[in-house]
Amino acid sequence: MFTGLVETTGVIRRIDRGDDSALLDIQPALQPYEAAIGDSIALSGVCLTVESLDGAVIRFRAVHETLQRSTLAFAKAGDEVNLERSLRLSDRLGGHLVLGHVDALASIVRDRHAGDSILRTFRAPDSIRMLLAEKGSVAVDGISLTIAECTAEGFTVSFIPHTLAATTMKNKHAGDRVNIECDVLARYIFHLLKSGRIDAGNGQSLLSKLESNGF
Repeated sequence: MFTGLVETTGVIRRIDRGDDSALLDIQPALQPYEAAIGDSIALSGVCLTVESLDGAVIRFRAVHETLQRSTLAFAKAGDEVNLERSLRLSDRLGGHLVLGHVDALASIVRDRHAGDSILRTFRAPDSIRMLLAEKGSVAVDGISLTIAECTAEGFTVSFIPHTLAATTMKNKHAGDRVNIECDVLARYIFHLLKSGRIDAGNGQSLLSKLESNGF
């Protein structure tokens, strides 16, 4: 479990791709960067396990399911990733609860300057739009962000200068793809509503009740 507060970035030094998985060698920008074999670390929002260590380089394995659902499928040596080690129970929860489980990919549509910040709009697939809410939380490449607006094509978030400077977002442009993890509470509530496990009375699911009343 993570908070969506990026600790540092890292550079992909090498990728060895196999039939069903890929080995990634990552060198964190922050040194020393404390990590041990078996630790969970989020790479741009993707939770992976430390498989081995070689000096300052950390090796991870991304399996087929992970590659299918995330930007790691088309990552290459030299690319930069956001890094965050898993949350300790004694840590402050400065962002929101992030699991490191990517729901979908989104693409950058445009940027708009608003004072010192940048409003960045993303195009998101229909499959996750019902999980996005204005003023709700979303993780973009592992960064905890607040949704400023839900749009017809996806959503917009605001980046302050520090977030841009401290993460990979400073190098992203229109058309670039990113990993999206929706708020875990929204995910489970939607699942319960869709499954009909929440009864609104008269044998109706809560979702059916809301739809019949125009919501």
